[in-house]
Amino acid sequence: MSAYGHHMEQEYSAQSLSSREGSERASSYEMESGFYMSSFATTIFIASLVTVGLLFTTLLIALTVMLQSCESKSRGIVEAQKGSYDSNYCHLFSLHMELNNFEADQFPSVCRVVAFQYIKEGQYARDLNSTMWMVEDYFGSITPQHDGDVVLMDVDDILSSDPQYSNVSMHRYDHYGCSDCVEEAKHLKHMLILRLYMKLNANGWPLILLSRKPETHRNTSVEYLVTAGFTAWSSLILSRSEAELHMDSSDYFSRRRATMQREGFRIMSIISSHMDALRGPLLGKRIFKLPNPLYHNLEHQIEDIHTPK
Repeated sequence: MSAYGHHMEQEYSAQSLSSREGSERASSYEMESGFYMSSFATTIFIASLVTVGLLFTTLLIALTVMLQSCESKSRGIVEAQKGSYDSNYCHLFSLHMELNNFEADQFPSVCRVVAFQYIKEGQYARDLNSTMWMVEDYFGSITPQHDGDVVLMDVDDILSSDPQYSNVSMHRYDHYGCSDCVEEAKHLKHMLILRLYMKLNANGWPLILLSRKPETHRNTSVEYLVTAGFTAWSSLILSRSEAELHMDSSDYFSRRRATMQREGFRIMSIISSHMDALRGPLLGKRIFKLPNPLYHNLEHQIEDIHTPK
């Protein structure tokens, strides 16, 4: 090979080497300046992102559940406070109705609901049992001392207002979801009063029964009492005669008690769930007010609800 050819070959080799070194440096630069991840690292990274997403979703769900729970509790507290307010208000209103002889149509509709809840939730049964215990405890410590000592019992706490009417109107309690509980409450009252009646009778207490029914209902009232297990009473006083129909019931019962006293009777106690029998003079040594969800007759109250104005 000539010297010139050898020189050209060396020069070409030097350029090729230089070009290859430059290419390697560029390639090295490109690799160093890029982002390289192995497949394992990529898997871990993606799994981490998924985990963070799941944790974030779980956190959102937990916060949503907590907020709903707090809202439900707050709503429950408000409703409980409202229910307590209604109950207290209706209790006071019912007391004023009894004291002032208000008519049934003056009883607020919200209190009609509360009255049936009072039965349905069992508070009426507890109050009635407690009151009966107090009555029995009192009479367990005393005995009749004179021939004229008597106990007055309100017969309208024993008799239903009208058995035929009650049977027809029972479906109207369904408006409050309480048809069964009203019947159970009536049965409980009947059984407890009958038990008290029999204990007083067995201990020698003469019993005088009071009723607001007219004298014309005497035969049916006597028949009902005997059938229900109430016997051996001293007297059954029915309501006003034709001449006394417009007399206030409290005044009427006061007049009858005055008549008893003049006849030599000594009233030791009066037992009733109605305030008209527990007001006025000559009430005896001890009076007992039986609990009553509605001081006036339940059937009359339901009738008033469904009667067109």
